[in-house]
Amino acid sequence: MDSSETLHSLLAKVRLSQSRLETVKQLIPVTLRNSLHAGSADEGQWTLLVNSPAVAAKLRQLLPSLVQALRHKEQVDVEVRIKIARPTA
Repeated sequence: MDSSETLHSLLAKVRLSQSRLETVKQLIPVTLRNSLHAGSADEGQWTLLVNSPAVAAKLRQLLPSLVQALRHKEQVDVEVRIKIARPTA
């Protein structure tokens, strides 16, 4: 029973993160969209993973717009963290 609740909670967080990614993608230049990945999410925070420092720098410029779009959609403040994802081998 506990594992079912844990899996349900994890699935809800994954869906929340994917929903947030879809919300902000429309505000990001098309050429950068493939460099983004949804990271961890909870009610007040979200991590946006990127492929390179250059993409991270550009997204930091867009951060106020991204936060505003999430606030408008979810009606709560969300802290967005941008992190560079390490490549997997």
